[in-house]
Amino acid sequence: MAVATDPSERIARQQSVRRPIRHDLVPALLLGGPAFLLLLVFLIGPFFMGILFSFTDQRLVSPKPAEVVGLRNYDRLLHVAVLSLDPITDPKTGQPERDAQGHLQYPRSRTFTRDPQKYPQYAGLTEATSVQIGNRQYVLLAGDPGFLSALLHNIFFALIVIPLQTGLGLLLALLVNQKLAGRNFFRTAYYSPVVTSMVVISIVWTFLYEKNVGLMNQFLKGISFGALGPVDWLGNPGVAMWAIIIMSVWQGVGFQMVLFLAGLQGIPEDLYEAASLDGASPWQKFRFVTLPGLRNVLVFIIITITIAAFQLFTQVFVMTNGGPNGATNTVVFEMVQKGFREQDIAYAAAISVIFFLIILIISLIQRRVLRTQES
Repeated sequence: MAVATDPSERIARQQSVRRPIRHDLVPALLLGGPAFLLLLVFLIGPFFMGILFSFTDQRLVSPKPAEVVGLRNYDRLLHVAVLSLDPITDPKTGQPERDAQGHLQYPRSRTFTRDPQKYPQYAGLTEATSVQIGNRQYVLLAGDPGFLSALLHNIFFALIVIPLQTGLGLLLALLVNQKLAGRNFFRTAYYSPVVTSMVVISIVWTFLYEKNVGLMNQFLKGISFGALGPVDWLGNPGVAMWAIIIMSVWQGVGFQMVLFLAGLQGIPEDLYEAASLDGASPWQKFRFVTLPGLRNVLVFIIITITIAAFQLFTQVFVMTNGGPNGATNTVVFEMVQKGFREQDIAYAAAISVIFFLIILIISLIQRRVLRTQES
């Protein structure tokens, strides 16, 4: 095959290659233009508007025009402090005072937060939570204890759901990947909650969790012969978040199962045959063949579960409305409360910006850690 050496011929060929690209540019813009416009109006535009609103005092409905307040909203969100308290002692004996149950007595945190002249570092803060270590009590103060509590609930939810949902998804994928009769039925059954509306599922599980006649309490009563229950699943602050965790894992595990199943079917059978010839046990095949073959899928699943866990809202809104006593309040629910019920759009925008940065940082850390382990 002859190769053109004349510079004019090479230039002509390059121009002939570029011409179809320029020719297709206009149709591409016409076809993609509506999608780009919708993204600009409903995604990109609101994103940057939210950042701008977070530096103002914008209200949802107010005759007063918005004013720039700088970092005031962020200062309220991120202002935290730790107050260390020693027990109250009897001035006569010098011994620590105790209540009727024998617990040590400590000064109230409001004694420090309501005296800005004497304790300016605690001005504007409110007690969020406290912990006792030894004879000393440490009180966590925050400018917005509701946001801090919601963030801690999200972290707790994510720490439980991520390993539980990932492990169950992998287990189900291994089961339905076997060449057994009826496996297509089980694949459909496990995946069906994923395609069902979360609102519908939340309403159904609210009935299942009903204290007196709910199926969950009837099941506990039956297997324990009346020794267990009834449990106030959605009314007990110590149980409500666990109830939402159980429902959320059940609803979402089918999606992880499908992803793991696709990854399992992408692992070459030759690797398992070679492992069998080398005398590898089933556990060794799983550890040295299956898990390395699923590494990329595992990275994707962990990141997506993390993002979904921090976006927890629908279950809380439908089943508990943030209760009882704020035990199931989450960051997104707090954002909706501030933005729409309290009409403080600026403060809700600040929450959304901080929330976005938290998810971004966690996702980058997860990606870096998992990639490092892979290398």
